Amino acid sequence: MTFREQLQAWRYNLVPDHIIGEILTKRWTDNAIPFIALVIVVASFGSAIPGFFKLYSLQESTRQLGEFSLVVTGVTVVMLGGGIDLAVGSIFALSAFSAVSMVFIFETPVWLAFAASMATGATFGAINGYLIGFLRLRAFITTLVTFIIGRALYDILVVKFGSKIQLSMVSSDTWDFIGDGTVLGLSVPVLSAILLAIVTHIALTRSRPGWHVLAVGGSRRSAHNAGIRVRLTVFMTYVFSGLCAAAAGFLIATRLSGAGPGTGHGLEILALTAAVVGGNSLGGGRGSVVKGMMGAVIVLVMTNGLIRLGYGTGTNQMVLGILLAVAVTIDIRWLKNRHKVLNEVYVAPVYLRMGEAPSAVPGSGTPYSLNSHLSSAAHIGLGEVEGPEDVILDRDDHLYCGTRHGEIVRFFAPDYTRSEVFAHIGGFPLGLAFDRDGNLITCVGAMGLYQIAPDRTVTRLSAETRRSLTSIVDDARLRDPNDLDIAPDGKVYFTDSTKRYDAHEWALDSIENRATGRLLVYDPADGSTKTLLDGYRYTNGVTMAHDNKSLFFCESWACRIHRYWLEGPKAGTAECVIRDMPGYPDNINRASDGTYWMAWLGMRTPSFDLSLRHPAMRKRMARRLPQDDWLFPNINTGGVVKFNDNGEILQTMGDLTGLAHPMVTSMREHKGELFIGGILNNRIGRFTVDGADKTWTSNDAYWGAAK
Repeated sequence: MTFREQLQAWRYNLVPDHIIGEILTKRWTDNAIPFIALVIVVASFGSAIPGFFKLYSLQESTRQLGEFSLVVTGVTVVMLGGGIDLAVGSIFALSAFSAVSMVFIFETPVWLAFAASMATGATFGAINGYLIGFLRLRAFITTLVTFIIGRALYDILVVKFGSKIQLSMVSSDTWDFIGDGTVLGLSVPVLSAILLAIVTHIALTRSRPGWHVLAVGGSRRSAHNAGIRVRLTVFMTYVFSGLCAAAAGFLIATRLSGAGPGTGHGLEILALTAAVVGGNSLGGGRGSVVKGMMGAVIVLVMTNGLIRLGYGTGTNQMVLGILLAVAVTIDIRWLKNRHKVLNEVYVAPVYLRMGEAPSAVPGSGTPYSLNSHLSSAAHIGLGEVEGPEDVILDRDDHLYCGTRHGEIVRFFAPDYTRSEVFAHIGGFPLGLAFDRDGNLITCVGAMGLYQIAPDRTVTRLSAETRRSLTSIVDDARLRDPNDLDIAPDGKVYFTDSTKRYDAHEWALDSIENRATGRLLVYDPADGSTKTLLDGYRYTNGVTMAHDNKSLFFCESWACRIHRYWLEGPKAGTAECVIRDMPGYPDNINRASDGTYWMAWLGMRTPSFDLSLRHPAMRKRMARRLPQDDWLFPNINTGGVVKFNDNGEILQTMGDLTGLAHPMVTSMREHKGELFIGGILNNRIGRFTVDGADKTWTSNDAYWGAAK
């Protein structure tokens, strides 16, 4: 390797430029801009205003923040449901008036005043919800009308009863404590806002009603088609918003012990601005309560700060208008262009210089020299199956394979002309293996490890492992479980080909060629799944060695076979036994003579090998060209290779005619015949192996002869 190549390898293999793309895929990155804005606003006004961080100042500010946050939480839920609520200012004011009138005019207990406030909010929320949810009126116009009516009603009531409230001599310790007291150093409004935010966040992210709100906000038609009661869900969001505004109105009533003409004035604009500035989408379906809380802090600190710095109401409104316009612009532009940004930065190819491979050209004299032996293989299920990636036979000689339609098909022995759908999985069944009890275990792409019992009951065994502490993407989830084998103790060893891409995105993984594949083990004794090895280029086929003390697994894009030791002095370590093959290895299975069969899903080409040494070219290719024009690994022509425990190549077979089985992803020896599968094929091959043991089956080799 030249110095330039060494420098390039360091640049692309050690510099974690893929992290940017991984960060942008996370939903919490939407919080980055409002969080940065929050830090800047607090720091700026904190340094510009003397005494900003003093205890008394913070206590007064947090009381306002608690009340304001309650309103913002309600508005946020309405926005997540795809609506908008401009009536919260009127509801806030009327609820405050209801509370003070009940205490200072009618001299009722505080709890009854609270009930009156909440009833006011629920009534107005129900009116909005009914008109918008059930009568399907426009949310903007409807809430604007209820805002105007509510505000007019409030002004009439204040003028008529304001003097009675001010002249009342009623006092209440409970009322005063709610307005001015603290619990553990926090005011009642702050505690109320925190509690409501936590409960609402849990409800939105962990409960069915919360999921329904997000689904309705994302697409009402889709939510309706999914069976969600859209009208009721919309109705409840407005009721919730009304209750939140009412609770805030009750709290400000206890703090001020009165209600004046300015109560709630402009609150709807402040709340809407806070929700949008925090990062909640006006289009609905995207956002969170946390974002609303951050927006509330930003807006309240900014408005109070401008007032304390001597700026008038006009300046405040202008700043809020600019802030709202900027937030809406960022939201719309980011929502529209996020996938474009991800397409630009997510695929981050690395440098790889493949070793020189022995020739596979027919007649070259190397052990890898291809031929057309497989062209004589007979067809099973021609046109009846699509994508039989792996094949396996049971003790009764019946043949099984997965299909890309999410089914496992069974062909009946001895002629395999009759077939049936043995089980429907839903995903794409890849690797297959029978355990001691006759259960069929399969790796299902993008879903996990599944078991199909003899009575056809389908059970999920595993869908995740322990997450790495240093990983940005959720590598606990099994994204591309590929092949498996079962040890005598029942443990299932299987591969997860890549942690960055789903099973259908294998092409992107090959172009990036980053070492994100791993070897895992599922223990049926405790149901745990653990990662044994990590950092391989597309881990694929896996099989137990004949002595059951080790296993072989392949690294497809690096064209290597590794041996992982389960017992002995090398236990827990892996070593490469075959490297720099001319083909890309896939599934591996035992042979009757104590050796192993390995599938080549495709052959290396000089052009793709060269591209691996030029990651910048591959990155530009992924950005600028349509996928049909990309340079991929060749997976159209492969073959079957036999090797022994020492990694020596004993035999190579292919189909250079392209008429029968040019593409191979798996093969299974059974009673002297080799059954061949291919993920791009529409049939299964049946090939007679010269000199093979006609009584040998993998079931007997693994679990002993049937009793």
